[in-house]
Amino acid sequence: MSAQITLEERYAIMGLKKARSSIRAIARELGRAPSTISRELRRNVRPSGYYTPEVAQQYTVARRRRSRRNTHFSDDEWILVEHLVALDWSPEQVSGWLSLHGILSISHETIYLRVWHDKRQGGDLWSHMRQADKRCRKRYGGRDSRGRLPGKRHISERPAEVETRATIGHWEIDTIKGDSQGTHSALTVVERKTGYLQMGKLARHRAADATAKTVEIIERQPHRFKTITADNGTEFHSHKLVEDATGVEFYFATPYHSWERGTNENTNGLIRQYLPKRTSMAHVTQADLDAIAHKLNTRPRKRLGFRTPEECYAQS
Repeated sequence: MSAQITLEERYAIMGLKKARSSIRAIARELGRAPSTISRELRRNVRPSGYYTPEVAQQYTVARRRRSRRNTHFSDDEWILVEHLVALDWSPEQVSGWLSLHGILSISHETIYLRVWHDKRQGGDLWSHMRQADKRCRKRYGGRDSRGRLPGKRHISERPAEVETRATIGHWEIDTIKGDSQGTHSALTVVERKTGYLQMGKLARHRAADATAKTVEIIERQPHRFKTITADNGTEFHSHKLVEDATGVEFYFATPYHSWERGTNENTNGLIRQYLPKRTSMAHVTQADLDAIAHKLNTRPRKRLGFRTPEECYAQS
């Protein structure tokens, strides 16, 4: 029996559907059976015909609530569960970590129900969930009008070991902005195998600042960097300077193919819990970014067997 589709996978499904990917292509990207994706879309579309992750999650939990009686847990067990949720761990991470360490067997659906019940009672556990408030723009196949850069390496030229995540040292890089001015932003650098995150404050959203911060991050542990994959933003147009300074090779994804850098895209989504869109980052410090990275690096991940990125990065 296949594992329940997660909320993060539902965001990926929505993004791939907007990119007009077929059901089979979506299934390959997520490592799922096409029938699983087809059933997900058939059962969880809104009455309007659109598919959104939040509504799909609500439909699924409601079905499970109707179909089975929840297991009863002691007050001490719920105190532990709620403590982990308050650390900003998702219900799935709480469930997986407790099971991994033989402490408690509890499903993430049951934890979700507890969180929503707590909200109805006036509690604040829900505030530790990753809320999505995405306002999507329709591009209708619009052409990429951002600055073009000759001579860059395409993602298809990367060594085979990058795709398989067999070895550590292959990173994905991006920037996240706050408000529409985007004067202040942050650099996010994520290791593909372990999901380990490093962040850097950018005073200006320009190539010179991104280049300097990238070199600074690499030089902390130069032996841990082999390749970096970026999107086509102009802030990475000085990538040759990074290569000359560090010897690390840069590769670039296909424009508007965000799933080619799925590790970084997913991580940026997690960061948005702490740095929401349309919010100024002028007062965000490097210490703030380090604290966010630490939170995410010490949070258990399903794809790592509910170990943490920090734990896996240190052991690699």
